[in-house]
Amino acid sequence: MALDPLTMLTISTALAAAAALYLAVEWRSIRESSLLFWSAGFATITVGSSLALLRANGYPLIGIWFANGLLVVAHWLFLLGVARFTRRSLSRAWYLMFLVWLALLLLPEDPSWSKIMLVANSLLIAALMLRASLLLRPHGKSLSIGAVQLRYVLLIHGLFYFAKAITAVLPGTLIDLAAFRGTIIQISLVEGAMAIMLIALSMTGTERYRREKQIAELAARDPLTALYNRRALEVHAPRLLDQVSSARPGALLLIDIDNFKLINDLYGHTAGDRLLISLSEMIRSQLPQGALAARLGGDEFVMLLGDASHEQIMVLGSELREQFQQMTSQSYVTPEAVTLSIGAKVFDQPPASLAALIEQGDSALYESKRGGRNRIRLADCT
Repeated sequence: MALDPLTMLTISTALAAAAALYLAVEWRSIRESSLLFWSAGFATITVGSSLALLRANGYPLIGIWFANGLLVVAHWLFLLGVARFTRRSLSRAWYLMFLVWLALLLLPEDPSWSKIMLVANSLLIAALMLRASLLLRPHGKSLSIGAVQLRYVLLIHGLFYFAKAITAVLPGTLIDLAAFRGTIIQISLVEGAMAIMLIALSMTGTERYRREKQIAELAARDPLTALYNRRALEVHAPRLLDQVSSARPGALLLIDIDNFKLINDLYGHTAGDRLLISLSEMIRSQLPQGALAARLGGDEFVMLLGDASHEQIMVLGSELREQFQQMTSQSYVTPEAVTLSIGAKVFDQPPASLAALIEQGDSALYESKRGGRNRIRLADCT
């Protein structure tokens, strides 16, 4: 089968329909709204390409004007999908672009109208795609290879349409939209088919990578407090522990709630959960830059710091205890005070393991509990 314009347009229609269906199926598992916009964009291309076939049967209004208008709509949907993906907002000007296209309907039908339409159509699509590529620029380096690919595919696609607009105004250029005549139109059909495949694959890969990254992040977090869980702490701790030296000692604080059971017994487990969340927010607010915090389980938390001193640890622990006690005394009436006991360990060389370090902190925590609770005790200190 010869790859004449009608054949290429038929191939593009089939590819766009497949891409729309593929992205819609992906949305069912990933549930990201950007996939719906991208799927709608390819579905719009499918409809527009199908209508474009009618121009050869003597329906220029539908096959040219309406079909090319849908092509602009499709790329606008691509831009909206990228905006959703990057969580960026678009100015109102991008929602008014269709007024430009509607103005083209007022053009008189003379020999130059094909060029004018091609130039306007190309510039609109180029602007949409270049803007979408620009939205992805800060994300391409930080998210995934798919985001980088999508950015450059959209950039190249936009530059192609910009170059097409410039080429169309060159003297002697043959452009006949009704009969698909002209080198520019034939090249556009080939580029369109290739762009559909590349854009669809890049979009899917980008969303899937981010979704997998989100799942991995959720697996590393305690579902109640959103702090790291113990497994995630074991993964991230070596980086911090390896930087410890006599000049930059590290520290561990093991934190436990005194009389936490009273909250669950008197106010219910929902109140207990709220208390754990409040404590995690306090820990997060007190956490120095570069330090780590995790919920080890139950009402036990840990803070792991680098470049810390005994004095800094005592101040941090005391502020945390006082803030927590003030909150619980105002919110809960209990037979015994609900407070914090903290066991701390300052170390000037990397420990044998995180588990060994936590065990030392646990010994200090036990001394804090035995000494009357609501206090901080440093390991190996009297």
